Amino acid sequence: MSFHPIEQAPARLNRSELAVPGSQPQMFEKAAQSDVDVIFLDLEDAVAPDEKAQARKNIIKALNEIDWNTKTMSVRINGLDTHYMYRDVVDVVEQAGERLDLIMIPKVGTAADVYAVDMMVTQIEDAVGLKDRIGFEHIIETALGMQNITEIAGASKRNESLHFGVADYAAYTRARTTNIGGVNPSYSVLTDDMDGVRETHWGDMWHYALARMVVAARANGLRPIDGPFGDFQDPDGYKAAAHRAAVLGCEGKWAIHPSQIALANEVMSPSEAEITKAHRILEAMAEAEAAGKGAVSLDGRLIDYASIRQAEVLVEKAKQIAGA
Repeated sequence: MSFHPIEQAPARLNRSELAVPGSQPQMFEKAAQSDVDVIFLDLEDAVAPDEKAQARKNIIKALNEIDWNTKTMSVRINGLDTHYMYRDVVDVVEQAGERLDLIMIPKVGTAADVYAVDMMVTQIEDAVGLKDRIGFEHIIETALGMQNITEIAGASKRNESLHFGVADYAAYTRARTTNIGGVNPSYSVLTDDMDGVRETHWGDMWHYALARMVVAARANGLRPIDGPFGDFQDPDGYKAAAHRAAVLGCEGKWAIHPSQIALANEVMSPSEAEITKAHRILEAMAEAEAAGKGAVSLDGRLIDYASIRQAEVLVEKAKQIAGA
């Protein structure tokens, strides 16, 4: 283990994160009553320019008046390159900061972007006397953001999570794709000719970007979250994408439709079998330690202190879910 300690972000349950347009207040109550872990009320891409001001008012009213229960509440502000952003931060934090847990910053490109919003939020919190510090969620959705992802991840003590914004990332990198978060048959390899038969194996065109984000997030104690899957009528495709993200180390995935919430919660929660095995690993290693051993065999496989760390992560996640 390195001598450099990694400070972990607050351990929020973040299996599912629902996007709710600020311009559609009729959706707020349904979102509040759902089983989602995190809700982000959107002021950016889902809101037309001439609706930005009213959407901001809708969100402030909703944060103050709706019973969101124990849900983590976030607001996606507009980009730093727009004239809407400063009003988003000032008005929402000043008027509804008591019920705001996170600010989602879109299209983060540099550490300086994070610094700018951090400075604004800090001054507002001090001015109005907010007791709890508001955290930051960053969407990595540009080539510039991916290039600077390490610096972005470590740019503020407010940072809690990194999100992969696949749609804009595709646009900024000029990737050849027409869907959001899905696969492309052209990203494939063809096997050699085997008795006149050649097989096509599709690849995951988002693997590098997602894996890169996970590394930057974990190296800075943040939660890596996979972004949207556009076809909400394809639950199997959504689950496949979520499983891929979970295997790589993501803690959660966006839901752009209420039907995707249960799918995200299912995939991003450890199964009963996984939890049971984790407890058995901890018990076996406790017995090994008592016998002065650093490793032991369980079900015909070697387990050691690395196995303990993996098991502890699963057990802690299960406790977190049970307490939600």
